[in-house]
Amino acid sequence: MGAASSLAGSEAYAGKLCGLEDVPENCITAMFMCMEPSEICILARVNKSFHRASRSDTVWEHKLPLNYKFLVRRILEDQQVGEKDKVISRTKEIYARLCRPNFFDAGTKEAWLDKRSGKVCLAISPKAMKITGFDDRRYWERIPSDESRFGSIAYLRQVWWLEAVGNIRFEFAPGKYSVLFKIHLGKPLRKCGRKTCNLDQVHGWDIKPVRFQLSTSDGQSAMSERHLDEPGRWFYHHVGDFVVENQNSPVWVKFSMLQIDCTHTKGGLCLDCVIICPFEFRGKYTCFD
Repeated sequence: MGAASSLAGSEAYAGKLCGLEDVPENCITAMFMCMEPSEICILARVNKSFHRASRSDTVWEHKLPLNYKFLVRRILEDQQVGEKDKVISRTKEIYARLCRPNFFDAGTKEAWLDKRSGKVCLAISPKAMKITGFDDRRYWERIPSDESRFGSIAYLRQVWWLEAVGNIRFEFAPGKYSVLFKIHLGKPLRKCGRKTCNLDQVHGWDIKPVRFQLSTSDGQSAMSERHLDEPGRWFYHHVGDFVVENQNSPVWVKFSMLQIDCTHTKGGLCLDCVIICPFEFRGKYTCFD
């Protein structure tokens, strides 16, 4: 009798075993908060409960950087996403939009979120910088390029005094950031659909090093020098790093590239952009070839 009763009870219990559709939505939400965005999007297809949880404001606000409201105001306001009530109710859409290339300041700067970490990266075009002789076609040429985030690169024919200075006022989330110049020796060309490079005008960079500098409004600074001796390929020069400690506090970041020895001319240099990225992403760019 006892054995039969136990068997009947276990059969009844087996019939009540829960499936994925029975998992409480708040449990799914808590689980999603520990996952990467790509994993959340995959699991959203499991069932309706997972789908609803994948659209939760709680989940996506947790994935957004701490300064996301600033990013909405500064970058997405042209898309009419900036009202406080919309920010709260559309965090998944905000995350998706910020992960795309977002141009601002008349298209001279770009910001995007890393899809996995939700951390912000910036790119600044030469058009947003003060560059010696930049508007004089005797010295500089703007070349259309599919290798550039901005659709064109600045090519230096020849100059005695090179000074390229830029700055940006931005509200960074707390953390450590790196500044890098993306440069190239030689004029990139396409012949018969293949990429090639003209090195005829490359000269003067092996005599004296180029000095790179950065400084911030809270007193941080860094300086590095480099002989440019790697023609025919793009490379990212790491200028230095700065640390942001305070949330909701905009920081001025100033950066420059200088070779002001007027004893010789230099030419054949391409400048694509300046990258500001989280410190842990630095290797992604410095290893670029």
